[in-house]
Amino acid sequence: MDNKKIDTIKDWIYIAGVLVMLVMAFLPLVDINEDWMRWAYAGGAAVTLIVRLTQRYTGKNFRIRRLYIMSTMAAVLYCVSAALTFYGKGTSDWIALLMAGAVLQMYSSFMIDRELAKEAAKKEAKKEARKNRK
Repeated sequence: MDNKKIDTIKDWIYIAGVLVMLVMAFLPLVDINEDWMRWAYAGGAAVTLIVRLTQRYTGKNFRIRRLYIMSTMAAVLYCVSAALTFYGKGTSDWIALLMAGAVLQMYSSFMIDRELAKEAAKKEAKKEARKNRK
């Protein structure tokens, strides 16, 4: 398989992990609270962390590299949030970490797309400039 297909598969696995976390975080709000839900939430958090740790940016743009690190830190916050569902019973601290991770993830996702588009535009402009010189 080529890298684009592998990255697409990783993205879908990441989305599945986040959706599992979302459902497991929502169910206690409607008064459905089972022990297996903590394990499912922790599994979704672990999946997101594994996917983020395997995704790499190989370019030279330091800002994009930093944004990739931020998205990995969001997954780490998800895992800490999952740990608090086991050890912080009766508190809602895990929700705060889940929200902090979600904010980091949203910011890094939007900015990665924006910076990649900028980088592609710069490469295209350089290509055009080379064509015009010849």
